[in-house]
Amino acid sequence: MSDAPTAVLGISALYHDAAAALVVDGEIVAAAQQERFSRKKHDPAFPLDAIRFCLREGGVAPDGLTAVAYYDKPLTTFVRILKSYVAAGPRGIRTFPKAMSEWSTKKLWTSLEIERGIRSLGWAMPKDLLYAEHHVSHAAAAFLPSPFERAAIITMDGVGEWATSSIGVGRGRTVELLREQRFPDSLGLLYSAFTAHCGFRVNSGEYKLMGLAP
Repeated sequence: MSDAPTAVLGISALYHDAAAALVVDGEIVAAAQQERFSRKKHDPAFPLDAIRFCLREGGVAPDGLTAVAYYDKPLTTFVRILKSYVAAGPRGIRTFPKAMSEWSTKKLWTSLEIERGIRSLGWAMPKDLLYAEHHVSHAAAAFLPSPFERAAIITMDGVGEWATSSIGVGRGRTVELLREQRFPDSLGLLYSAFTAHCGFRVNSGEYKLMGLAP
């Protein structure tokens, strides 16, 4: 059995606030958002700079990555988007071309983008490329670094693959989702709708709307 450390690179990209994190033997050793390097607020671009920072900070050898984990399941999300446009009928015609352009050029090819990016930085692409459910990623990010051995977890956002709100439990180093609310019923999307109505940018200006609440 090898004594080499287990080095897992986590990546969030191509939506908003792209970021990377490095976990070595179960411990977070580095994490960074792409916007800190590009100086573009909420930068969605593939986080090459953040990845480079994490791998260097963690001292990972060029062939030392064990696995790469991506924060959601793009194909499942794409199916949801297609079904939503079919259900919307003519109302979706105006935005359909833009949505399909984004997916056909980048988001459907996430695995190629990841491999190309990692190799361009001089690291070997590991055999294992893992895709976590969106709400599992949220729950794990909250629970695993916490001081608790066991905790109830609630996640609420706009939408992941299908889930918009979920409840689960964390035990030790595991996270289990128990129930979920599914798209299109979403408190987060409702909040974003009010954000847009008030003239702020969605996935950016929600905190400004919150600041107006008092």
